[in-house]
Amino acid sequence: MSTPALEIRNVHKAFGPHEVLKGVDLTVRPGEVVAILGPSGSGKSTLLRTINHLERPDLGYVAVHGELIGVEVRGTHLHELSERAVRRQRTRIGFVAQSFNLFPNLTARDNVAEPLIAHKRLPRAAAHERAIELLGKVGLSERGDAYPRRLSGGQQQRVAIARALALEPGVILFDEPTSALDPELVGEVLAVIRRLAATGTTLVIVTHEIGFAREVADTVVFIDDGVIVEQGPPADVLDRPHQPRTREFLSKVL
Repeated sequence: MSTPALEIRNVHKAFGPHEVLKGVDLTVRPGEVVAILGPSGSGKSTLLRTINHLERPDLGYVAVHGELIGVEVRGTHLHELSERAVRRQRTRIGFVAQSFNLFPNLTARDNVAEPLIAHKRLPRAAAHERAIELLGKVGLSERGDAYPRRLSGGQQQRVAIARALALEPGVILFDEPTSALDPELVGEVLAVIRRLAATGTTLVIVTHEIGFAREVADTVVFIDDGVIVEQGPPADVLDRPHQPRTREFLSKVL
């Protein structure tokens, strides 16, 4: 069997006395699209943040393409890597947040070019050329000189996706990528993610868009109260859920 694109094993995470993740196990194959559903406060975003070590698991581990993230094995124990080493690992894990996180003082082109200059050491001219190519992939090649304040929310999120693609990551994480958008702008962002999915890019998407999950995902994961309650093909989880908690959740959102 090929090495999983993403492997999460027995991951626990607590904030003070509140245990948010309670032993999560998840394996994602190369090229697989996984949609993570669940109510607010269920641990979805925290799980995503443990993948790129923005949150350090209290127990368990995460590996991307066979490489442990944020830790290394010394003897029989896991030891935390330096922040510099973790930042280097994060360049191989794309992350698209709810709130775009673009640099407001940089144009769309420069927002996409910045990681190429900083991490791949590309000359500025070459980085700008590549940035325009990536903006073209998200339908924004003509808006390279626009600053974020001149772009709609949907356009800003598409710039953020282009930036996530810049370093050719092995996995791209999406944390509710449409939740901050006006309803009429949701479709343009989902269309870009849909095209990405069709290219065989490994995607893990926390979303509340049930119809989109049904259409695009290979696997749907339902998480509640810090544990994976149910997972499987969309037709099984969304149309024929086995667990009462899954049925209860879907009855309220469908």
